[in-house]
Amino acid sequence: MGDGERRRVLAEFLRTRRARVQPGDVGIEAGLRRRTPGLRREELALLSGVSVTWYTWLEQARDIRVSRQVLLSLARVLRLSPAEIRHLFALAGQVSPPEAAARAGTPALQRLVDALDPNPAYLLAPNWDLLARNRSEAGLVGPVDAVDGAGPNLIRMVFTLPRIRTLLADWPGQARALLEQYRAGADRNTGDESFERLTADLRRDSEEFRSWWDTHDVAEFRPARRAFDHPGLGRLTFDYVKLAPVDTPGVTLVSCLPSDDETAAKLPALCAYAERGGPDGGSGG
Repeated sequence: MGDGERRRVLAEFLRTRRARVQPGDVGIEAGLRRRTPGLRREELALLSGVSVTWYTWLEQARDIRVSRQVLLSLARVLRLSPAEIRHLFALAGQVSPPEAAARAGTPALQRLVDALDPNPAYLLAPNWDLLARNRSEAGLVGPVDAVDGAGPNLIRMVFTLPRIRTLLADWPGQARALLEQYRAGADRNTGDESFERLTADLRRDSEEFRSWWDTHDVAEFRPARRAFDHPGLGRLTFDYVKLAPVDTPGVTLVSCLPSDDETAAKLPALCAYAERGGPDGGSGG
């Protein structure tokens, strides 16, 4: 779709959504002489915090840039569904924001993660919160206790837990690669409080995170091979695969496949470590 066509479809989409919202839904007295179905342009502009002229240009498919903040405001007033919000952002040429629904996995995804045993597997939220994992992943990584009231988060674990530094065979290389992927997501979701709070905490708590963050290096996920020095099983090497479930936008499923026969032979023992509370004997998460 070309830019002109995309702006035209965006304008039509906004007009149809505006017509669907009744004045009473947003606290406006309809009056007896109202002819416009739904909200008037000036009403939507006022409620969204933009000028009437600017919003009129938007519905006229003018070549103007729309910020994420304005899109979120329009979505709020228009009472858009998650699917409609994604559609709005796509038409405006913006990356859609993480959804509240994407902050938690689904029972079906948890069963899928469990079914991948003895291959370690886990689910990540858009901000890298750890939503679920199977027994093999628990046996590989160990406890994932909450920190300062926040749920377990993969980036936080990598940069703040000393045992993870020992577990990762090449901690500097792996940690920096993960940070660059996290930074790409954070930059696409500017204004998201979960990213901003986590980034501020890590800049405070980790000298390496702070130094590498300030380089502004970014990267997307690519299939990678990672080595672990497990305290009980020795060297384990995995090829990482990342999948995106279509029914939970923003959530990713990561599966770790053994990259050699020696690692494959040790996989059943990872579940045994999980049952004992993880590699360090602590409480499993």
